Amino acid sequence: MESVCSSSGVSRAELPVCINSRAPASLCSDLFKPKKTISDVRRTFCLFVTFDLLFISLLWIIELNGKDGLLQQLTEEVLHYDFHHSFFDIFLLAVFRFAALILAYAAFRLRHWAAIAMTTAVSCVFLIVKVLLSKLLSLGAFGYLLPIASFVLAWIETWLLDFKVLPQEDKDHTWFAGLVSGAERAPLLGPGPLSDGQFYSPPESVADSDEELEDKHEAEKGLIHPGP
Repeated sequence: MESVCSSSGVSRAELPVCINSRAPASLCSDLFKPKKTISDVRRTFCLFVTFDLLFISLLWIIELNGKDGLLQQLTEEVLHYDFHHSFFDIFLLAVFRFAALILAYAAFRLRHWAAIAMTTAVSCVFLIVKVLLSKLLSLGAFGYLLPIASFVLAWIETWLLDFKVLPQEDKDHTWFAGLVSGAERAPLLGPGPLSDGQFYSPPESVADSDEELEDKHEAEKGLIHPGP
C-alpha cells in the first residue's frame, strides 16, 4: 500500500495517528521515511506502459530484420511509408500511448480515467481501420501479431488503471484521511498523573458519628463508675 502518510518530517497532525489509532508499526515507520513521488500501483502501471512500447518496438525490429535487411527495410517502411504494407504506424501508435500515459499519470499524476480512455479509443479505432483497409494479413505472421499485441496491451493498460491503480489510491487516501481526522479530535497528550485531590475518603455520616459517641460515653462511664 502506498505510504500516503510518509514525509520527510513528522507533523503535529501525523504523530497522533500512530499513537491513538493502533496503526501497524510498518505504517508508523513510514512517517520518518522520505516521501514517495508516486504510489506502488501507479509505478507498476508506468512500468507496464514502458513494457508496451519496448515490446512493440522489439516486434517491429524483428519484422524489419527478417526480410531484406534492417536498414533497407527501415528505409522502405519509414521514408517510403505505405499505409497498406508498413508497420511503422503501429510503432508510432505505441509511442503515442507511452508519451500520453506517462505524461498524464507519472508527470502530472492524474487521478482520472480520461487519458487512458482516450489512448485506448484511438488505438482501437486505428487498429481496426488498419486491419480492415491494409494488406497486413497477407504479410505473414507479423501481420497478425503486431496489431493483436498492440490491441491487447492497450486494453491491459486500461484494466490496470481502472481496476487497480485508481481504486487502490482512493482506498488508501480515504483510509488515511479517516485516521488523521480521528487523530485531530483525540488529545495529543495522554492523561497526566493523578493529583492528591483525587484520593479522598468520604465524610463520615451523622448516624455513624452518634453511635460512636454513645459507645465512647458508655466506656467512660464504666471507667468512672465501676460495677460492684
